[in-house]
Amino acid sequence: MTDTARLMRVRFDQRARHLGLTRPQWSVIATLARNEGIKQAALADLLEIEPITLCRQIDRMEEGGWIERRTDPTDRRARLPHLTPKAHAVLEQGRTLATGLYAEALAGLPPDAEAMLVEMLAHMRANLSDRRAEPPAKTAAQKIAAKA
Repeated sequence: MTDTARLMRVRFDQRARHLGLTRPQWSVIATLARNEGIKQAALADLLEIEPITLCRQIDRMEEGGWIERRTDPTDRRARLPHLTPKAHAVLEQGRTLATGLYAEALAGLPPDAEAMLVEMLAHMRANLSDRRAEPPAKTAAQKIAAKA
C-alpha cells in the first residue's frame, strides 16, 4: 500500500506540475473545496497535519493568490480560509488529473474491483481510526491465563 501510494503521489506531482501547485497545496485546496470556511484547526485535523504547518502553508498560498482569509462572523479573532477564483479555476483540472490517475492505477482490474477496494480500505481505515491509542481488548482466555 505504501509503495502504491508513493507512486500515485509521484505520478500526480508529475502531471500537476504545470498548474503551479505542490501536492500538499492540492490537498489543502481539495479539502477546503469540500469544507469552505472551516476553521484552520479543524482543517489541519482533516489533513492530519499540525496546525502550525497548515498556517505556514496557508500563508504561502495566500501570498500566491490561491486562498484568502475572511473574518469569522461568530469570532472576530478568527480568520477563515476560502478558495479564491484562481483556486477554483484549477480545481477541476486537479480533479480530472486525479480521476485519470485512478483510472490508470485500476486499469485491467475486474469492474467490481474498484468498489471492493474502496470498501476494504474504508474498513481498514475505520478499524485503525476507531482504535487509535486503545490497546486490544483481552479475550476471556487471556484473562484466565493472566490469573494463572
